Amino acid sequence: MIAILRLFVVALVVLTLVYFVTAAYLRSTHREKLEKQWDADPPEGQGETERRVFIDAGMKSYERGLGMKLLWLVYILPLIAFGLIIYYIN
Repeated sequence: MIAILRLFVVALVVLTLVYFVTAAYLRSTHREKLEKQWDADPPEGQGETERRVFIDAGMKSYERGLGMKLLWLVYILPLIAFGLIIYYIN
């Protein structure tokens, strides 16, 4: 029983690292996409402040979007798989 708990704790640590790395990568790619979108066709008479506001607003909407909610599957799917494997083996 202790071995299963140890495996569970190690799995949570690894999954947490995977979650944060994946989340950082997804945020970075979305931010880059917003920056390229602004740079491709900047509105007339707007400067760096408006660009920053545009990117921040886009990132806020991205944080509340489906992509970041689906990222929780990084935790859910492997833990369900571990649970099913342990259940069927025992």
